[in-house]
Amino acid sequence: MRTKKSAAELLRRWLFLVVSLFVMALGVACSIQANLGTSPISSVPYALSQFTPLTVGTATIAMNAVFILIQILLLRRRYDPVQLLQLPVAIVFGYLTDFAVWLVSFLQPAAYWQQWLLCLVGIALVGIGVSCEVTAGVATMAGEGVVLAVCQVTPVKFGTMKVTFDVTLVVIACTLSLLFLGHLAGVREGTVAAALLVGQVARRMNRALEPVDRRLLTGYGDC
Repeated sequence: MRTKKSAAELLRRWLFLVVSLFVMALGVACSIQANLGTSPISSVPYALSQFTPLTVGTATIAMNAVFILIQILLLRRRYDPVQLLQLPVAIVFGYLTDFAVWLVSFLQPAAYWQQWLLCLVGIALVGIGVSCEVTAGVATMAGEGVVLAVCQVTPVKFGTMKVTFDVTLVVIACTLSLLFLGHLAGVREGTVAAALLVGQVARRMNRALEPVDRRLLTGYGDC
């Protein structure tokens, strides 16, 4: 009976993770449609999608596969094989991102304030999705995994490494777009806003989701 309840809890957590990935994907799609720059983690896939046959979603999958490889190379024997779950999570997120981009393609903000409104909606959705992903507690995104891996092999703290990681992605996106397109693609004022605000939204959502973790995901209060 106890095992059965554990299996049910695990199923709930995985379903909750899929929902969180879709919310994040919607946030990314809204940021793309706002045309004020994507979040740092999506800046490289967006730039790649502008001069290669890859969609934003497939470029996201490829980038996350590289992140997983980096983790393996950094940690070697210390690498936990369970972290390979990051790959199916990345694949699901990539396809959900492409679906979300199609879903919100009708949104075409004309005025600058409308762009900002859609951009802020995207930032809020990404922050909520990140918080839900953490609450699900079954698998991390590969981007977070590579930051944690670097922290394990260096004395750098997570907060510092996360900022460095985000800045590096933005620099790569800028370099790729300038080299292959001749102009910046996916990096604008909205990218800065996302870097500053996504974490704030996620932290506030974490507190709001504590009852969800206790009751819905763990089955607390079930008969």
